[in-house]
Amino acid sequence: MSTATRTDAPASAAAPHVADSHDLIRVQGARENNLKEVSVEIPKRRLTVFTGVSGSGKSSLVFDTIAAESRRMINETYSAFVQGFMPNLPRPDVDLLDGLTTAIIVDQERMGANPRSTVGTATDANALLRILFSRLGDPHIGSPNAFSFNMPTVRASGAITVERGNRTKAEKATFTQLGGMCPRCEGMGSVTDFDLTALYDASRALSDGALTVPGYSMDGWYGRIFSGAGLPMDKPIGQFTKKELHKLLYAEPTKIKVEGINLTYEGLIPKIQKSMLAKDREAMQPHIRAFVDRAITFTTCPDCDGTRLSPEARSSRIRGKNIADLCAMQISDLAQWVRDLDEPSVAPLLSGLRHLLDSFTEIGLGYLSLDRPAGTLSGGEAQRTKMIRHLGSSLTDLTYVFDEPTIGLHPHDIARMNQLLLRLRDKGNTVLVVEHKPETITIADHVVDLGPGAGSGGGEVVFEGTVEQLRGSGTLTGRHLDDRAALKETVRTPGDRLSIRGASTHNLRDVDVDIPLGVLCVLTGVAGSGKSSLIDGSVARRDGVVLIDQGAIRGSRRSNPATYTGLLDPIRKAFAKANGVKPSLFSANSEGACPTCNGAGVIFTDLGVMATVESTCEECEGRGFQASVLEYTLGGRNIAEVLAMPVSEAEEFFGDGEARVPAAHKILDRLADVGLGYLTIGQPLTTLSGGERQRLKLATHMGERGGIYVLDEPTTGLHLADVRQLLGLLDRLVDSGKSVIVIEHHQAVMAHADWIIDLGPGAGHDGGRIVFEGTPADLVAARSTLTGEHLAAYVG
Repeated sequence: MSTATRTDAPASAAAPHVADSHDLIRVQGARENNLKEVSVEIPKRRLTVFTGVSGSGKSSLVFDTIAAESRRMINETYSAFVQGFMPNLPRPDVDLLDGLTTAIIVDQERMGANPRSTVGTATDANALLRILFSRLGDPHIGSPNAFSFNMPTVRASGAITVERGNRTKAEKATFTQLGGMCPRCEGMGSVTDFDLTALYDASRALSDGALTVPGYSMDGWYGRIFSGAGLPMDKPIGQFTKKELHKLLYAEPTKIKVEGINLTYEGLIPKIQKSMLAKDREAMQPHIRAFVDRAITFTTCPDCDGTRLSPEARSSRIRGKNIADLCAMQISDLAQWVRDLDEPSVAPLLSGLRHLLDSFTEIGLGYLSLDRPAGTLSGGEAQRTKMIRHLGSSLTDLTYVFDEPTIGLHPHDIARMNQLLLRLRDKGNTVLVVEHKPETITIADHVVDLGPGAGSGGGEVVFEGTVEQLRGSGTLTGRHLDDRAALKETVRTPGDRLSIRGASTHNLRDVDVDIPLGVLCVLTGVAGSGKSSLIDGSVARRDGVVLIDQGAIRGSRRSNPATYTGLLDPIRKAFAKANGVKPSLFSANSEGACPTCNGAGVIFTDLGVMATVESTCEECEGRGFQASVLEYTLGGRNIAEVLAMPVSEAEEFFGDGEARVPAAHKILDRLADVGLGYLTIGQPLTTLSGGERQRLKLATHMGERGGIYVLDEPTTGLHLADVRQLLGLLDRLVDSGKSVIVIEHHQAVMAHADWIIDLGPGAGHDGGRIVFEGTPADLVAARSTLTGEHLAAYVG
């Protein structure tokens, strides 16, 4: 339906059908998180953008209220049996929600941490290719399963009973089901090799702490299990016999009895493979990841050359190419190969595959290959990969909810993303977008601006209307919408240089580059041009380099900014010293915890088939501490009151007076520095946005003794007004003697740089080269690259 038909119908036309009058999503009295009785009316089948500073309540309104209620109501349509297996969603804190449609959330959570998941398996492209090979592959080897690297080959033999007439007869039979999994690496594509010197210290005995694997302390059960298995505990490992060493490292699982308890003993290496290596590297806790990086080398599987596939699956070909060749091709090239394939017998399959592969190119992901592990995609790439599924969907009248879809996109790619959002709208869907980039805000049919501040200073609707009305509204977003950063008058001169020679990670083509140190250096280029490959492959593991990315912070709902940054330790010690008691009393995870809720502040009641109810603990009133602990004060405040303070207030509180704690003040100072002054220090980490997580990491790392800071898109989740504060912070870091390297697409950061390195010219195999090195002014003057053109247009 065109946009004009509804709104501009002449008065003489017949009155619209009553079913067409429901064209608003109405929200009344929303109070989730920091929202203050928010009421809004959102037009359906239009593109609505939600703006406001980071922490103003955009996600609380869009995700935690509108989308959450839509999901909850859909879940209630399933039978009680099915609901028992689904997550139990509480009803959002809102008076009235009216006119909701089915919500589809496309967020930036990275794709699952399953090492077997690839771009192809996540988007059904692999499934289509497997069917294609089972029909056209020469020689024909079997069903689509024969081409799947997640399916092992199964062989069985034995007696089967055959009934013929009235007699039964036992016959011998063998049965084979062909799978495509490479038997050596089990479909992983790589085999692991252990550096034994990193597993143990050969000069020490087991009882003396010879094992250097995290978690293997001899004081606990491991000590008892090893001695129960008959290993010599007091002999240095270097003096073990071959048999003893084999038992320690490689023993198959065997049943043993320790102190009357039946247990299983297994060698160290198979145990590590099952417990640590079954996870994706990104999902590991930092200390385990450091151990895995130190002790284990992953080498390409020699049997399948990293393709994950069995020899049979690789032997079947179409036009000289096997399925592994096709999955390794860049998707834009694969789309062309499929277009040239003219086979009437599988015409519908080919047209579906063409449409899917063309969607990748349209969305700016044509540089990926189908065999790329899903865990290695950035947040923005993962979000766009999920979008591909919805573009081909025949469902309409849905509500699509996007969380900053422009993350990780070069200005050149943002125009493409805008087209996709408009296409989803024009199919008759309601599109809700949380966004900070002016390029995307300007295409909105309707804008809802939240604010005026962040945290407790936000949570109100400060503007609703069109983009033009927003410009003249005088709100923070309206004032900054047309902000343009100017190029710097003078740039700093670099001191030393970080030399990179012959970098060839992923799509880099023997890149030689000198990154200047002691200045603000910005790495830019279209998505997929090789920026992250250059950093990860050649910079990240050098001495003195601190890499701050946007990966999720590992932590439970008990973790908060105070525990993550180490702020709680000096606070607990100060409380303990002032009151002459133990520091552990002031921890909600230790002795001071409220016994009723174990320090969580809430009680979860499981109601069987119905949703789990989360209710504030009546004993401690949600504070998480025993009543006796709250009688101890520091500077007139108890520990629960301190944890409820925003960073800015806590900074003043611990700055002077009797509550002066220099160690705590220093950490709070850094948190305020990175723009997190509005965060409550006891707020659960699970409620933070991606941009907040990165700035929390930045604040934590600022105290480290690293000379080179590498930041991956620090403007993510930052309002236009906050970008200025971030630039001030980067300047302060450089002026304090640090070198700052930023991977960034935001033109304001590029304009502020001392030196720019631009990669390109395109993505994938069309990129991977340095197309410009120099000052921003030179880049604008030359306009020789895509980045140069967009930066020139930006600074005007």
